[in-house]
Amino acid sequence: MSARFGRLPWLWLSLLVFVIDQASKFYFDNALTLYQQIVVIPGYFSWTLAYNTGAAFSFLAGESGWQRWLFALIAIVISAVLVVWLKRLKPDETWLAMALALVLGGALGNLVDRVIFGHVVDFVLVHWQHRWYFPAFNVADAAITLGAILLALDMFKSNKSGETTP
Repeated sequence: MSARFGRLPWLWLSLLVFVIDQASKFYFDNALTLYQQIVVIPGYFSWTLAYNTGAAFSFLAGESGWQRWLFALIAIVISAVLVVWLKRLKPDETWLAMALALVLGGALGNLVDRVIFGHVVDFVLVHWQHRWYFPAFNVADAAITLGAILLALDMFKSNKSGETTP
């Protein structure tokens, strides 16, 4: 692949994340009623249906609706930056390309929900017994989180001169 395309071929991963995210949201949005839970592993893991009008951990979810467009704008800007970044990557920056592609796919998945529905569809519920509940999330959120972890790992594997260590 030509150097002029950088690591844009990794957009296949973004597309895969986006398709799996949208398909799973469509399924759970049609299979469950709001806040219904299907226990998968008693005391630890359930499927559920929740709508988040805010950002991570329902940040600004209680606002009047303006946050929908703010988060959509942020997702569009971040997505554009990620595509440009992917294009500028060197052939040996595979971890970074994978990380950016995961974040991009997740950002686009949640962007579509915000623009079309005014909320993000969440359906994964992790909890400890019935005492502690992690906020419900979706495939896009998981991809963004995994991408962020890979970004952090990529920073640690590179030395200060920008060269990768063996």
